[in-house]
Amino acid sequence: MSGPGISVEGDPREGKSKLMPDHDGLLVVDSTRLRQFNHVPNVMCASRHSYSLVQKGTQVAGTRAIPLYLPIRDFEAALQVLDEEPLFSIHPLRTARVGVLVTGTEVFTELVEDKFEPVVSAKVAGLGSRVVKTIKVPDNANAICLAMKDLVHEECDLIITTAGLSVDPDDVTRKGLQDAGVTDIRYGMPVLPGAMTLLGHLGTAQVLGVPACALFHKTTSFDLLLPRLLANIEITRSALADFGEGGLCRECKTCTFPKCSFGK
Repeated sequence: MSGPGISVEGDPREGKSKLMPDHDGLLVVDSTRLRQFNHVPNVMCASRHSYSLVQKGTQVAGTRAIPLYLPIRDFEAALQVLDEEPLFSIHPLRTARVGVLVTGTEVFTELVEDKFEPVVSAKVAGLGSRVVKTIKVPDNANAICLAMKDLVHEECDLIITTAGLSVDPDDVTRKGLQDAGVTDIRYGMPVLPGAMTLLGHLGTAQVLGVPACALFHKTTSFDLLLPRLLANIEITRSALADFGEGGLCRECKTCTFPKCSFGK
């Protein structure tokens, strides 16, 4: 069961084996094969949710034979499920050079205070990376295009853009990104708040477009996607579709994320 970054803690105790992370990072679970394993009679394995942030020394999974006696046919069936590859792995988060592009004429002209950059910087720093440059531009596609190229020149490997992703006539962030050469654009995901999120690439740099909801909600799609990007997890359109179940934030008065159902 144990893939990269996972070890079994000591000998079995009371019939159970504990799987522990060798280092901090993002837990990735082969959910399909874990389900197949748990279909085998008389064996079980329970784990934390896939894509959970975990710390070294905290249990991520446990397994055991349920009865005292395990028939050989069940043992062999269980091993057959596990023959292909491990069920669990830990992906370390890289230390990214993050560029932030804040779009909005009101912010650019200082008619409105920029509250985006502090939010983004705090969440980036909380995961061990740092913002190396922030650029503010008006709602102008050409200005957005030039700013993106400037951030690439600064060797940013993750560029986070804010606002301008809605449907108003002056929301031109997507056009500016396209003009800059951003490819593989995936716009929209089944998460509330955060439906108008954008993902893409500009050369080797990852691009994450964060909608304006991140200003008004403590937890959004941004919090679900940022750890995966830092762990270099590929986020396909199919992977985005999977966010639908569990993608509705309950907007509790006291936010307990990630100790809640959001994104799981």
